Amino acid sequence: MGLKIIESYDASFVLEPDAKTALSSLLTSESFLQQVAVKLQCSRIEFAELFFQPVPYSSETPKGMPADFEKYHESSDFAIVNVPPNFMFQAKIFKPSRLCAVYRVFKS
Repeated sequence: MGLKIIESYDASFVLEPDAKTALSSLLTSESFLQQVAVKLQCSRIEFAELFFQPVPYSSETPKGMPADFEKYHESSDFAIVNVPPNFMFQAKIFKPSRLCAVYRVFKS
C-alpha cells in the first residue's frame, strides 16, 4: 500500500450563525479557558474568534493548517487548540468534522 500525496485540499467551510455562536460560547466558557491556560502554563487565554479546518500535510501545508494560520502557530503569543469533539456535537457542527481554534496567550 503506497502513500497518496495530496497536492491541494479545499479547507474552506461556513458555519451556520447559530452553530458558530454555540461553539464560541463553549470555547469561551470559564472552565474551558482555565483548563487550557493550565495546560499552556500561562496566566490566562482569550479566544481570538478564529477557526480553521486542519488539512492534510503537503508541501504547501507542512504544518497541517491553511497557510494563513501558520503565523499563529509560529507565534508564542498565540496557541492553537483542537476543538473538543463533544463541543462540535453540542454545537451541532458535523461538517467539517474537525476544527481548531486560535487563542491569544497572556503570560504571567
